[in-house]
Amino acid sequence: MTIAVILAFIGLGLMVGLSGIGSATGVSIGGRATLGALKKKPDAFGNYMLLSALPGSQGLYGFAGFFIMNTKLAAIPAGEMTIMQGGAILAAGIILGLVCLYSAIQQGQVVANGIEAMASGHDVFGKTMVLAVFPELYAIIAFAATFLISATI
Repeated sequence: MTIAVILAFIGLGLMVGLSGIGSATGVSIGGRATLGALKKKPDAFGNYMLLSALPGSQGLYGFAGFFIMNTKLAAIPAGEMTIMQGGAILAAGIILGLVCLYSAIQQGQVVANGIEAMASGHDVFGKTMVLAVFPELYAIIAFAATFLISATI
């Protein structure tokens, strides 16, 4: 196994691992807010659940990035991967993993605040959905960057 292949596998691991940690943390933040809100207003569980699930999408972006890069990795004949190709996959893993990690946690905090406001009687479901999209936008940009990097390999 060459250094280029090791770099590529580290990139794939970071891509899936960091985005998954971010999504797990984000949906947990939303879930905890939901449990608190159910004590005040249990009839809005469907809205709480939908908002709580939003940070889970960053984990999907990480997995989609992994799938794209792993397909590229498999297409390179054994022993012919260059340091540049391995480094590109590592860079994509760092970019996508870190952005998804941070955006999922921030999105979880946005939806938690929205859930708490809804439990207090404010009609903010739609506004919370709109505001929760903003952190997600950066995860989408990181996924697009990963796709563009894969085109250069």
